[in-house]
Formats: sequence, C-alpha cells, structure tokens
Amino acid sequence: MIKTQQQLEHFLDSIKSQTHLAIDTEFKRVDTFYPILCLVQIATKSATDCIDVLAIENLEPLFDKLYQPDTLWIVHSARQDIEALYYLSNRLPNQLFDTQIAAQFLNYPAQISYQKITELLQGVLLDKAYTRLDWTMRPLPDEAIEYALDDVRYLLKNYQQLEAQLNAEKKLDWLMAEGADLADINLYLPKLDCAWQKIKGLSRLPKSSHQKAALLAAWRESCAITSNKPRKWIMTDEKLINYCLKKEKLSAQANAAFNAFLSQQPAPIETRIQIDNHQPLNKSEKIQKNELQKLIQKIALQYNLDETLIANSKTLIKNIRGDSSVKFLTGWRYHILKKELENAK
Repeated sequence: MIKTQQQLEHFLDSIKSQTHLAIDTEFKRVDTFYPILCLVQIATKSATDCIDVLAIENLEPLFDKLYQPDTLWIVHSARQDIEALYYLSNRLPNQLFDTQIAAQFLNYPAQISYQKITELLQGVLLDKAYTRLDWTMRPLPDEAIEYALDDVRYLLKNYQQLEAQLNAEKKLDWLMAEGADLADINLYLPKLDCAWQKIKGLSRLPKSSHQKAALLAAWRESCAITSNKPRKWIMTDEKLINYCLKKEKLSAQANAAFNAFLSQQPAPIETRIQIDNHQPLNKSEKIQKNELQKLIQKIALQYNLDETLIANSKTLIKNIRGDSSVKFLTGWRYHILKKELENAK
C-alpha cells in the first residue's frame, strides 16, 4: 500500500503512459455529511496498488493523473467514487466507462454487483468480508487491503469483455454518453431548493404545508453542510413532518436559527413539491403506463437491453403526469424510441 509522498510519485511515474485506469475507492460516510475518502485503488496493464489517502498530504499529483483529458476511468457503479474524489479534488473525470451500466446495456441484471459480474465474466468468486469495514482505521488488516485491491484487479478484464460486446452491438457510444452524464457537476453540488426530495413521508402532508416542508428541508441541509453531519442528525424526517403538521414545535433557539437562515437567503426559497408522483395512478394513467411499458419492453427486446435502463416505473409516471424532462425523451433512448412514440400518438 502506498503511504508516502515518495511512494505515490514513484507509482504515478510507473503508470504515466497508461491512459486506462481501473479505479475504486473506499470511504466512510457514517457520521458526516461529506464522504471521508480513505483509499484509492488503481489498476493498469502494468501495475496495481492502493493509495492511503489519509496518510499522504499532497494529493495533487494523483489528481493531475486522474483528471488528465486522455485518462479513461473504468469504474463499477461510479457515482459514489466520483463524488468522494470530487470533494477533495474539486474535479470531475473527462472520460468514464461504468462497468455496471455497461452490463445493463448487455441485458445483465440491473444494478449488478462487481462481485457478480466478475464471477460471470472471469469465473472468480470474490470475498465480501470487508464490505462494512471502517476504512479510517489504521493500520488496516492485510486481508482488508487485499479485498480493496480485488475491487480493481478484475476491472480491466471486465472492461475489455464488456467493451467488445458493446462494440459488437453498436452500443459503446450510448455507454460513453451515460458516463458523461455521471460527470455532470450538478449531481454533486448540494441544492437547498431540492433538499425536500430527501424527505420520506411527504405524501402525508397537505399542500398547504409543502412550502414549510421545503423551507425546513433547506435549513436542515444547510446545517448539515455547515456542520458536516448527516442531515438526519440535524432533524429526522419524522420530526420535520411533525413540525409541518403542527404536532410538534421547534424550540425557541431552533426557531430563531430557522428564521435567521431564511433572512440570509438572497432570494426566497420557493419550491413546488411534486407530490403527484407519490399518489396512486388513476384508471387513465394506468392505461397510459401499461401502453408505454409494452412499447419499451418491445424496444428493449429488440436491442437486447434491460428495459429499466430505458425507463423505470417512476420515470414513466413522471412523463404521464406532464414531465417532459425525463431521460427517455433525449439522447440514445429517444433515438430508439422515437418512431414507436410517434406511432403511438
């Protein structure tokens, strides 16, 4: 494991000509708002190693390598890895190949794990013993380091096989477009006006309480960010709902802090909470949804795709209820659906 600046620079020098990097991270996110990055594992054709992020003061040389324009990140289920690295580097990858999404393009099960896809492609059974380890502990057991390294050891082989299949089915451009979407900075910037989306139980609130819920959620998010604590440590969803229903009251101190937060906002936080998506479908909506599902199932079968990659149930309901920003009306999804959608009108 790389623990010193000198070791890091030696490793980076050894892979300086490599552009395809298999990447994984280990982080802790139990008692903080932001993830605590602990390890970065990297594998190339010539080297595989594990970088102890907590032990190395200057990570800029690592970031310079990771975020070069010609560096391709090969990651399985990349979003959390991108996020954990973004909060330290303030940068996003230029090219990304997510092997979990690639597998879904080839009709493997949705959300397939790295262990399962490696078993299917390489015939290798990987240990899951350290899934819930506290990665901030030092020293790390040798077995845990090997576990972490296993998460990149087979990524390049998986990538090579999946890329070949995607090329054969003319889907590689689709996969790379999905990778570009994951490198959208808006995914990783906390948004106070969208904080209400993190609340469970919103459907219990009358519309007259929606704005209060949105404001409380924004304040909770702001406090969580400022203190770097989990939002539910600041205020549980149940408490927030109860405040809106007037079953409980904020303490005088909390109420003063809440009002101070509102007064400090450059513009009023006005959020329209879209509860409609949580309401049961009426008869007409059920018919529309069934018709859309049949259409998508037909196209998915034609292109050997997991149909949920085109659109899941939640997305269909959003579209039926007037949301034209859904993904299946843009990009490669719309390209393969366009004719069928037009015929269905």
